[in-house]
Amino acid sequence: MRRLARVPAAAEPEVLAVVAELARRLDERSADIAREMAFMMAHEIDQLDADAKLLEMLEASVQGNITTIIHVLANDIPIDHLQPTTAAVEYALRLAQRDVPSNSLVRAYHMGQGDLMRICHDEISTLDIPARLTLAVLKHTSDVVYSYIDWITLYVFDAYERERSRWMAAQGNLHSAAIHALLSGTNADTAAFEAETGYRLGQNHVALVVWSTWDADVMGINTLDRLVRDLGAAAGADKPPIITAIDRRTVWAWLPFGRRVPAPDPEVLAAAVPLDGGARVAIGLPGSGVEGFKRSHEQATAAYSVAAVPDTPQRPVVSFGDRGVAVVSLLSENIDSTKSWVWEVLGPLADDTPSAASLRTTLSVYFAHGESHLHTANHMNLHRNTVKYRINKALGDPVAAGRDKLDLALALQVCELLGRSVLRPAKTS
Repeated sequence: MRRLARVPAAAEPEVLAVVAELARRLDERSADIAREMAFMMAHEIDQLDADAKLLEMLEASVQGNITTIIHVLANDIPIDHLQPTTAAVEYALRLAQRDVPSNSLVRAYHMGQGDLMRICHDEISTLDIPARLTLAVLKHTSDVVYSYIDWITLYVFDAYERERSRWMAAQGNLHSAAIHALLSGTNADTAAFEAETGYRLGQNHVALVVWSTWDADVMGINTLDRLVRDLGAAAGADKPPIITAIDRRTVWAWLPFGRRVPAPDPEVLAAAVPLDGGARVAIGLPGSGVEGFKRSHEQATAAYSVAAVPDTPQRPVVSFGDRGVAVVSLLSENIDSTKSWVWEVLGPLADDTPSAASLRTTLSVYFAHGESHLHTANHMNLHRNTVKYRINKALGDPVAAGRDKLDLALALQVCELLGRSVLRPAKTS
């Protein structure tokens, strides 16, 4: 593979000194730059914001590339001495596994290059240096950034293409194109789908998203495939499920139930999930026919969007039918906005502290049990006076006291399902 298209010309010492100062300034806010750049890419380029995990990997890739560029600028490191960051390569592989077009990957790098150069230009304009030196610094910085982007784009594109070829040849992905076409609505020929996959659409289905939180080398596709089949047996499915791998750690599946309308018990399904904690499952509601096949999948991916948010409570099985999941799945699409709303509604109750967590849990159970102190006490195995004390303390806060109970109940559900990702960090002394 061609490793480098162009090497930046050597720069004068005075230019390198200013570039090093620029790198220092960039380093001070590199995390913010990466977060904002990843957000921009995800919203400007199709399919990069498919789910929380993909967004997390995008930000890690952007952060790794920005950190490398800063080191190159600060230390005048030759581009041909570099190795690509693990995060950048892994992100390219994940896009290949998910059938995201390679031009989306390349476009992201070019958008990042333009955004970073704008930031560099703004920083350089604040430096008190002569115009001649300003132009020289801008030229050298542009050369370095261009050369790096040219090199890394070639590298990750090659990794993407090799992974795409390998992935498409994998035995577990034979039905992938047919399933994606059916879900996207581009293929209305149900008879052809059934003939190709052997899966009957004119029946009841329950969709699953099953994924591993561990490295793919520890718990790969074969393990997830077996788990789906175990879940099908636990749920009483009529026949084997249809399964397609989305990436090395994620599969989509549908359990067939013939004419029966299933009512899978999440606790029974959770018992089929290994206790080692590496696998997790999101479940849709039962659906009938082609539309039910699609809708149950939409619900399973919505439940997945809640369960896959970083720092959320770890539950082996999350169902779209679980209390609050349907609504919270919509709110999880914009975590920053949701977090601000939760803080506004709950005030101190949104603090990430044990005392606030105790009050949140008690108040949530209180709302779920018709605002009955007795029923809340029985459910939580607490003394009624303890419940009453906690409720009075929670609702005694001016912020919570002035809020509509529906807002309070929803904000509490968001905290329960999304955890620390929406809580206010505890103050450190």
